[in-house]
Amino acid sequence: MILSDKRILEEIEKGTIVIEPFKPECLGTNSYDVHLGKHLATYKDRVLDAKLHNEIIGFEIPKDGFILQPNTLYLGVTLEYTETHKHVPFLEGKSSTGRLGIDIHATAGKGDVGFCNTWTLEISCAQPVKIYAGMPIGQLIYFVVEGDIATLYNTKSNAKYNNPTTRPVESMMWKNKF
Repeated sequence: MILSDKRILEEIEKGTIVIEPFKPECLGTNSYDVHLGKHLATYKDRVLDAKLHNEIIGFEIPKDGFILQPNTLYLGVTLEYTETHKHVPFLEGKSSTGRLGIDIHATAGKGDVGFCNTWTLEISCAQPVKIYAGMPIGQLIYFVVEGDIATLYNTKSNAKYNNPTTRPVESMMWKNKF
């Protein structure tokens, strides 16, 4: 089941969902709108290697915007810091974002119970499009979990994306054994 607006507010009141900053006008019928933070990054190298630590080059989106180019992966970050202690958060693009040809995640739309951080966005576009810090970029949807959780994400010793940040985080695939 997906949480309704009233239920999201109840869970925020209980502290099982945290959204900072929280703005009531961003609460939808069954989702919460998140916004693009001011930091973007691209990979230093054009060819990436899944076994290596691929470095990123970070920069701030200028006040007058930044033009995304096709065939480039941009890592962005949500303005909002979130915590989800009893539900599974899903980050999806807004229809208005999609209608501009912007994808906000390649595959990582689902968070884990216990995820406490900003969301790194894997941004790509179909054609050049100008974006701005603070623009609505996606929406969080919360699902009810069936059963008890053995280990919350923020308590896992091997969780790769646990360090709180306001900047995009590069792939940590290189930390896996394969």
